[in-house]
Amino acid sequence: MSQFTTPFIGELVGKNLWKNYEPFKYHIGSLQSEEFITVPIGFVTNFASVPRIFWPILSPIDDHGKAAVIHDYCYAKGLYNRRISDKIFREGLRVLNVKSWKVFCMYYGLRMFGWIVWWKYRLREKRERL
Repeated sequence: MSQFTTPFIGELVGKNLWKNYEPFKYHIGSLQSEEFITVPIGFVTNFASVPRIFWPILSPIDDHGKAAVIHDYCYAKGLYNRRISDKIFREGLRVLNVKSWKVFCMYYGLRMFGWIVWWKYRLREKRERL
């Protein structure tokens, strides 16, 4: 089974924004996997981009937090395509033993609306190259 091998160590640095102070690592697929994601020191995340109306049932900061950090990093850096990044998020949720109904809601909400953030990052990359 996949595994988060380091804790998320960070602090609140703005409204709903957290910055990590230690590298944060996740092994994809299994702990023995040679494929892993390391979020470097200084990465800023909002954990999960849950619309405020849903916060009473799906808080942006909850048991899914570590998976959300990895997912935010995948989106921000374009490490994988969007579909694979979303699947890594779902895998991380399962590793964290997030309740099945939350995994379902978060994953399919992401599949429906995640393209907005994905393309925001890709447009930013394009502008930075020009």
